[in-house]
Amino acid sequence: MDSQTKKNIEDILTPLKLSSFGFAELKKPLTIEAYKKWINKDFHGSMSFLKDHLAFKEFPKTLFNQARSAIVITKDYFPAPKPHKAPVQNLRLAEYAKNSDYHHWFQNELEQICQSLRLQFPHDLFIAMSDSKPVLERDLAQQAGLGWFGKNTCLIQSQQGSLFFIGEIYTSLTLTPIQALHPDRCGTCTKCIDACPTQALVEPYVLNANRCISYLTIEKRGDIPPEIMPQMNDWFFGCDICQTVCPWNEKVFGSNIKKEQTSYKEVTPQLINDLRWILNTSGKKLLKELKETPLTRTRASGLKRNALIVIANLKITELFSEVLMCKEQDSLKSTAQWCEAQLSGTCPNSSR
Repeated sequence: MDSQTKKNIEDILTPLKLSSFGFAELKKPLTIEAYKKWINKDFHGSMSFLKDHLAFKEFPKTLFNQARSAIVITKDYFPAPKPHKAPVQNLRLAEYAKNSDYHHWFQNELEQICQSLRLQFPHDLFIAMSDSKPVLERDLAQQAGLGWFGKNTCLIQSQQGSLFFIGEIYTSLTLTPIQALHPDRCGTCTKCIDACPTQALVEPYVLNANRCISYLTIEKRGDIPPEIMPQMNDWFFGCDICQTVCPWNEKVFGSNIKKEQTSYKEVTPQLINDLRWILNTSGKKLLKELKETPLTRTRASGLKRNALIVIANLKITELFSEVLMCKEQDSLKSTAQWCEAQLSGTCPNSSR
């Protein structure tokens, strides 16, 4: 990569006030062998696409034959830059889910960058992706010198923490990293592992999605194992605990973020109303109301299932009649019965 190419790209990206950006070659990922082991242990749960796309991830150039490099971009999602106003504001959501769906707005921002790059380099390829193609995004970001893999498996930057999205622009330009690999600065700390309510971090740098609250509340279809549901606390969609207890995020955002994300939500009339709305609203209307948010990812039945778990774990007896109504729905029957038992005090795991 000649210095003029580098300068031209930096001139386009620098004024945009991105969290960070860097360049990476499209070569065999640094973490591909660990990824294969993770897949072979079935730690990816029911996300079969992660296994199906393995070849594209191992050999990234096969995704687009002309592509040679990636421009890797990070964008903070906390505090929320694109907040939505969906009627779930009182529930416990992962911080990223408090924003409008990043697959849309972040993708649009990346597309606008591509347009500027095409004007500067009219004979080259630029393809924007924001968690929309089979790409090992964190690996590319690591190669670009934008952070290290934490023991919670998230990419961490010493100056910015880990609460950011990663996007990439594949290009036919030959670009070389402008920053060295970031050293691992987790040291002997195990706060993320110790804090996980479901013990999803089975060892440093290894996450078993089958036990992860984020996976269970977002990607998992159908019933959640009853022995795990009490450990999910009051998380309605996603989970941030392994990030917000991280000293590097505390350094950037202060101690309040840890306190807010590791404590139960106060049971207020507003929170009860949010849960009632979810259980009483038809699936079609629910998805329509939430269409601008990431919450549609888990589908209407998943949202109702998650609401039942929150109701049980917070012992919200005011919604007992709504819980009983859910027993009439096949997709919710098992979770509703468990919730009923929790509220009735007849379940062995009923104590918080």
